[in-house]
Amino acid sequence: MSLAAATNENLAHTSNVLIYSSMAVYTLAFFAHIAEWVFGSRSKVGRTAAALSGQEGAGSAAKARIGRQAGGTAVLERPKVVTRSAAGSRDVPDGPGAAGGTFKGDLWGRIAVSLTVVAFAVQAGGVVARAMSVRRAPWGNMYEFSITFSTVAVGAYLILLALRKNVRWIGLLLVTTVLLDLGIATTTLYTDSDQLVPALHSYWLWIHVSTAIICGAVFYLGAVGTVLYLFRDSYENKIANGGTPGRFASSVLERLPAAKSLDTFSYRINAAVFPLWTFTIIAGAIWAGDAWGRYWGWDPKEVWSFITWVAYACYLHARATAGWKGRKAAYLALIAFGCWLFNYYGVNIFVTGKHSYAGV
Repeated sequence: MSLAAATNENLAHTSNVLIYSSMAVYTLAFFAHIAEWVFGSRSKVGRTAAALSGQEGAGSAAKARIGRQAGGTAVLERPKVVTRSAAGSRDVPDGPGAAGGTFKGDLWGRIAVSLTVVAFAVQAGGVVARAMSVRRAPWGNMYEFSITFSTVAVGAYLILLALRKNVRWIGLLLVTTVLLDLGIATTTLYTDSDQLVPALHSYWLWIHVSTAIICGAVFYLGAVGTVLYLFRDSYENKIANGGTPGRFASSVLERLPAAKSLDTFSYRINAAVFPLWTFTIIAGAIWAGDAWGRYWGWDPKEVWSFITWVAYACYLHARATAGWKGRKAAYLALIAFGCWLFNYYGVNIFVTGKHSYAGV
């Protein structure tokens, strides 16, 4: 065995060790996030339920109707003017987060975020080691794409935290998904370090696939926000209609941001990354022209990339149409992300095409 081959093998082994090590740290972060939700106070979240049930608004309205006696004269209080972003929307406060606004819960949350940062650094090291072992971009097959995808997703989450955005509520679902992604990658999708076919040795591999990974990671964050929006919206509707949610639902959903905030978060995330997805498809067409002599050939990957683009375009258009805000638009967003998932797993595993160039 030559020195170069031995070095590549050692780097590949190092990459595997780092990926497995990151899974161990992510597992610790998972339990820390669980502790944050378990030990977070349930007492402070009651204020959200009171606002949803209209108790606070009813009290203010009663004062406005009856007034208070000041020197024998009835003085009516000026009612609050509430500006709504859309017809039918509710103006309710965001929940206090998984920590419940308590020191103990917040401590566990900070520990979880710290562990996530460590796991991210270790996983990123594994991706870099894989790139060094194959001497190319580390996303030439589904295994490499998967470990890079989850790395970018965690990185995007940490960037939002660094920008002081209220997104720590994503932490538990994100870490859980990353563990599932890495578990599937290391057990089912693993492929030994190898080179690509000559047609794919191009700088477009760095451009086209890297943007696809970034888009998928950010679309994932938007999908998480959309799913939680649907749950939170149903919870708020039940409270507003006089219903009594279960104890578990109250404990969890009361701590999330308001449905309006979750809906806005998902929309902004999807809208921000949609132009990059458009560029991804264009870059793929240019690369196809260089590699295969045609820009578009109705390859399954090309078709489903375009279907995904159309689905997200419909979602963004629906959000700009008054009658398609809220839950209807949210369903479209989930369908669009489902198209992205099928484009990755379904097309690569079950459909044969020109993009099936490296096994899995």
